[in-house]
Amino acid sequence: QVQLVESGGGLVQAGGSLRLSCAASGRTFGRYGMGWFRQAPGKEREFVAAIGWSGSTTYHADSVKGRFSISRDNAKNTLYLQMNSLKPEDTAVYYCALRGGIAAATTESSYDYWGQGTQVTVSA
Repeated sequence: QVQLVESGGGLVQAGGSLRLSCAASGRTFGRYGMGWFRQAPGKEREFVAAIGWSGSTTYHADSVKGRFSISRDNAKNTLYLQMNSLKPEDTAVYYCALRGGIAAATTESSYDYWGQGTQVTVSA
């Protein structure tokens, strides 16, 4: 079993930055791809970013490319999402996810474990 716990969310003004963290426990962290997804009120959950087990392969949604950056520290069993130049439309609950495969993946169905989510609110 895997447990994922997100942290780092909060309220920030437009143009500001936040760094989300996701602590994983319960399995060998370094062999799994991980990702970030988000769900805004009234909308479906959407892909944000993904990273392979080595960290050398990353994907970012077009809506966040150039502003957000996914990374991981396998020694600390932790996944990160650095979010810069935040916009009101980035407001959502952000979820981290872990998949039973080493490659990065962009679809929800590729992931086996999910965190409880952390709220990010960007004010205009």
